[in-house]
Amino acid sequence: FFFQAEDGIRDIGVTGVQTCALPIYDGMKSWSVQNGMLCNVLKVDREGNFTEHGTDLLTEEKFKDFVIRYEYQVAPKSNSGLYLRGRHEIQILDDAKSGKPANGGNGAIYNLQAPSLFVSRKAGQWQTVEARIVGQKITVLLNGVKVHDGVVSPKGTGGQLDDQVDQPGPILLQGDHGAVAFRNIRIRKLD
Repeated sequence: FFFQAEDGIRDIGVTGVQTCALPIYDGMKSWSVQNGMLCNVLKVDREGNFTEHGTDLLTEEKFKDFVIRYEYQVAPKSNSGLYLRGRHEIQILDDAKSGKPANGGNGAIYNLQAPSLFVSRKAGQWQTVEARIVGQKITVLLNGVKVHDGVVSPKGTGGQLDDQVDQPGPILLQGDHGAVAFRNIRIRKLD
């Protein structure tokens, strides 16, 4: 799988999901590339609840200050996230029915700050994110709306790889809580 960098498309270590990506939690090998999308697929029961845990993926390349743009789609009742530097989670959640922002809601900087506005789309619809991290400040646009502006994140937000928040780290795609698909992942280094 390729990330598109500002200076061109390059492989940063997620190609051939089963061999180059590094699953970090015990669980099934749940990721695959399907029709140009990176997909985490998990089994569900008759009520639509996930019956198994998948794995998380992280890039081999590490990043410090950068802008990342990506699109994602969640299944009903799904919960996922994208970690900046492997430490700061931008929550991905099927929460369209709630109609209100929350610390653990879609687009939240998990466990730190809820989005300023509720702009979640329904499960099955593509959502867009542009996130910028410089030092300890995070800015996030969700579905074209700025929902975080220079939020200071002095520590990991939960589930982080380590607590070295001032060091470069990988992009981590959370796959242990639910089904999610990513496409058009682009990153531009700022340092």
